[in-house]
Amino acid sequence: MESELQDAIRLALGRDPELAFFRNNIGHAVMARGGRVTFGVGGPGGADLIGMILGRFAALEVKTPTGRQSPEQRQFQSLVESKGGIYLLARSVEDALAMVATAKERAR
Repeated sequence: MESELQDAIRLALGRDPELAFFRNNIGHAVMARGGRVTFGVGGPGGADLIGMILGRFAALEVKTPTGRQSPEQRQFQSLVESKGGIYLLARSVEDALAMVATAKERAR
């Protein structure tokens, strides 16, 4: 399940003192007096985990082996990359750790 994979990746990345990643919950809430509030960085399409790799903004989308990015997620990826941020799409803990290691080397 994707949420379990997200937790495993977040915990694995949390062991590295050069990183800071946080769960990015995205959605809408209905206010008691009417109206809606949108929350989460990036709105629809925002990455599952956001944070920093060596002080540089990073967004990490978690997908199962068969999961696909939505058009909104691809748009968010394009935004992050066009502004100099790091965008990663991981399908396992091992993927995430390898991608982060590569991103750290490039960021140095």
